[in-house]
Amino acid sequence: MNKPTSLHLVAIIAMLITATMTLMCQATGSNVHPLILIPGNGGNQLEARLDRDYKPSSIWCSSWLYPARKKSDGWFRLWFDAAVLFSPFTKCFNERMMLYYDADLDDYQNAPGVQTRISHFGSTKSLLYLDPRLRDATSYMSHLVKALEKGCGYVNDQTILGAPYDFRYGLAGSGHSTRVASKYLQDLKQLVEKTSSENDGKPVILLSHSLGGLFILHFLNRSSPSWRRKYIKHFVALSTPWGGTVEQMRTFASGNTLGVPIVNPLLVRPQQRSSESNQWLLPHSKVFHDRTKPLVVTPGVSYTAYEMEWFLADIGFSQGVEPYKTRVLPLTEEMVTPGVPVTCIYGKGVDTPEVLVYGGGGFDEQPDIKYGDGDGTVNMVSLAALELIHKVESLKTVEIGGVSHTSILKDEIALKEIVKQIKIINSGLAKSRQGQSTSQVEIVRLIQRLCICDSCMLSSLINELFSSQHTSQ
Repeated sequence: MNKPTSLHLVAIIAMLITATMTLMCQATGSNVHPLILIPGNGGNQLEARLDRDYKPSSIWCSSWLYPARKKSDGWFRLWFDAAVLFSPFTKCFNERMMLYYDADLDDYQNAPGVQTRISHFGSTKSLLYLDPRLRDATSYMSHLVKALEKGCGYVNDQTILGAPYDFRYGLAGSGHSTRVASKYLQDLKQLVEKTSSENDGKPVILLSHSLGGLFILHFLNRSSPSWRRKYIKHFVALSTPWGGTVEQMRTFASGNTLGVPIVNPLLVRPQQRSSESNQWLLPHSKVFHDRTKPLVVTPGVSYTAYEMEWFLADIGFSQGVEPYKTRVLPLTEEMVTPGVPVTCIYGKGVDTPEVLVYGGGGFDEQPDIKYGDGDGTVNMVSLAALELIHKVESLKTVEIGGVSHTSILKDEIALKEIVKQIKIINSGLAKSRQGQSTSQVEIVRLIQRLCICDSCMLSSLINELFSSQHTSQ
């Protein structure tokens, strides 16, 4: 056999380098199913722009004064902006975040003159930090993304993506218009298909937090079985309030500042009541089904989950009764099995509001609270309710003691457990690639036979390249 010329060797080496580098790039995340993150309520940035129809309630809310930072085309970050913590800017934030129900359109809309949008759909950028200038204080999914990168080999914005949304809007029962939320589900479907296509056709893992889990459940409900089999590998739900929360009744009744002491809860209460998705999070009678155990107690009357319409009227939010009755209640009754394997991970052993007790001051004052088990926000009965509400063929539940609703995204023990479960889901892919090293040895032997004269040098180069590839995996 004739020995190859130096030119042939150069060409062979060049092709090997190119092929090996390509394999190295493909090997990044080759043992993982692509993963899409779906945040919870308030879990991603939201941008706004004010037009001529916007009528500020005070000079403080004038578009030229607040906010001071805007893009050249007028867009600014509405959520989260630290200025919201200080009055009078709290009022400005409140009026810009408000939604209004239009009975003629049977749908919710923004406040007049306020345009909103979600930036960086398909990326994790808007859900890593709610305010990039205050990373430590507003970190949301950054720790989770880093844990998945380090522990599972994911690559941010390549094999792990984000699906942020306008969390103020929600879905509704059949026959009702939900323009914004329905558009989100369409965009999410396209993202899933695109992500799968760009990752060798591997089905996708959907990993949600809190409210995001409800969106994913309905997303799966509204997808065909054949589509789910092709595109969805697994649904991992963190801290999902499947049956609502008692804490949400406090939000509607008295306002909720999420523990921030300098904000008056009554200032943010109107906006919180107007949020379509917040009604979705009120306790469901399917889960909170004990009629003998009231969730809210006042001197004159008590309320269980069966009296939610009366509760909304008595707190002074009668305009919310009809949308709740016609849009939300049917939504909670029509859900069926998600049709894919599900892993629920949530905290327990954290004091969680179980009964709200109001005195003579009425709903404008914060209640006394009787606590029960849960994750500090969601009651245990709701966290564990998926199997009770829906028939799930493949359901795994992981409980983590002492981990709260939001700390599950940061707590070291919780992150290790999440990574562990993702590794289990991906374990099948790792096994399918065990034969790759044998194929590489065969390639080396073939090239050595072709390049007898310089086989030692070439073999060394090839082995070094393949060694680098193996390490990267």
